Amino acid sequence: MKPLPATAPPREIKIVNSTRFMLIAGEASGDLLAAELVKALKQSPEVEAMPFPPEFFGAGGPKMAEAGVELAVDLTQHSVIGLFDALKKYREFKRIFDQLFQLAVERKPDVIICVDFSGFNHRFANAIKKYVRARSGTFLNWNPKIVQYVSPQVWASRPGRAYQIADDVDLLLSIFPFEKDWYAARVPQLRVKFVGHPMVDRYANAECVAPDVRRGNTPTTAASENQARLLTSAATVLLLPGSRVAELRRHLPLMTATARKIREAKPDTRFKMVLPSEELKRLADEPSALLTDLEIRIGGLAEALAAADLAITKSGTITLECAYFGVPAVVFYKTSWPSYLAGRMAVGVEHLAMPNLLAGEAIYPEFIQHAATPDRIARAALDLLNNSERRNAVKAKLAQVIKSLGAPGASERAARAVLSLEPVPVRAALAD
Repeated sequence: MKPLPATAPPREIKIVNSTRFMLIAGEASGDLLAAELVKALKQSPEVEAMPFPPEFFGAGGPKMAEAGVELAVDLTQHSVIGLFDALKKYREFKRIFDQLFQLAVERKPDVIICVDFSGFNHRFANAIKKYVRARSGTFLNWNPKIVQYVSPQVWASRPGRAYQIADDVDLLLSIFPFEKDWYAARVPQLRVKFVGHPMVDRYANAECVAPDVRRGNTPTTAASENQARLLTSAATVLLLPGSRVAELRRHLPLMTATARKIREAKPDTRFKMVLPSEELKRLADEPSALLTDLEIRIGGLAEALAAADLAITKSGTITLECAYFGVPAVVFYKTSWPSYLAGRMAVGVEHLAMPNLLAGEAIYPEFIQHAATPDRIARAALDLLNNSERRNAVKAKLAQVIKSLGAPGASERAARAVLSLEPVPVRAALAD
């Protein structure tokens, strides 16, 4: 019998378990949120045990880049306010959308994490799901899990969007406690995980935060210290116009006019403004010169809030930060009239500021669009500055609002929820 011919040894099959995460964040707040999530993912035991490090890529801003995300686009440079402002940049957003869609198709991430930025991300998730569904049954071995981190405010306007979200999203990471029940009553098939609010983590160990605020109790220490300061020295009012160029241009004239009216009634009042970038500070310098002795600083919001007796702030995430530090505030917002009219028809909630929504009452006075005048805002501010009983009641309610946001560890809980999704197909590659 002839010996069998020698055969080459079988080529080794190497399992390459390099999980790919694509992240999309379009605003400064989402950029920070995504960066914190990426850090938590990298530090998780599941990721540390992987034989190959995961890949992180997508679109976002400088915080994501610092966290190690490979950015195809800096989307934070393109943020807009309102429907009509977005329509003005339709072609620009369409180009970016197509670029990111092509990136996803080419690199085939295992998980796509859409961070806030609901108008853009909602359409992106839908486009990816349509692409995959249209090719089911073919040789396409790609079916990414889609995660939405931060729920769109469907509970405030156009609740019908919840059904489309349920079709396109595999996991919704919620940062507000009431959202899970809201979705369960309408789309029970949607997997929703309340992870808590990342803001609690950012400030949990800050030295400038009174210990009782960290514990979520009524901030009696901070309240008594601030009230004593009001009785013996000038009040410090913090001006928070927003983090976008369009917001600053629209809000700054209103804020400086309001500050001048407050100073007429309380001449010793000190005013400080916190902005996130040098660019915004340059824009603010000239018009703010109308208000003498205004201190403008870049960053350092926590320290500024800890030293403030009152904040005059635009609506948005910043109102929760004021609440965390137990700072009484007057909230306002102005946008273009077309955006305002469109929003007024769609919005179905009584309050705009999140602390008010969470409490179910107007803890913070709100002045929106035509109601936002220097006279009205100044009167509300002076009432809070001069009425110690009301200030203490506001602080007690704010402490309960912050307690409802959950304990520290939101980013870690979000990372665990992402990693608990069904395993993705393992890629196989022939070894060299």
